[in-house]
Amino acid sequence: MGLVVAPVVKGKEKEWKKWVANSKKDLEDLNKRYGLTRHDVWEVESPDGTLAVVLHEGPGADSFMQKIASSNNKTDLLFKESLAKFHGMDLNAPPPGPMPVKLN
Repeated sequence: MGLVVAPVVKGKEKEWKKWVANSKKDLEDLNKRYGLTRHDVWEVESPDGTLAVVLHEGPGADSFMQKIASSNNKTDLLFKESLAKFHGMDLNAPPPGPMPVKLN
């Protein structure tokens, strides 16, 4: 299982929600190609702004983000562009700071 928590870029919240709502077909394609059985997105309001909480489940969940990062598939490239636009995420560069630590 993979869990991603990412801020939504301030001022892009409405556009992000529209993108999520219109991405169902692309997500079905990603899920099928990468072995995901579940790919859910939640919106969370925090004192610092909107957060996206994304859950990936299935046999391909542990390697999903790494495989997307190295893919040249048209759908994957659009997905990566959207992650950069709405979350400031560059999948070709490691995230700043330490990796999350599982506590239980």
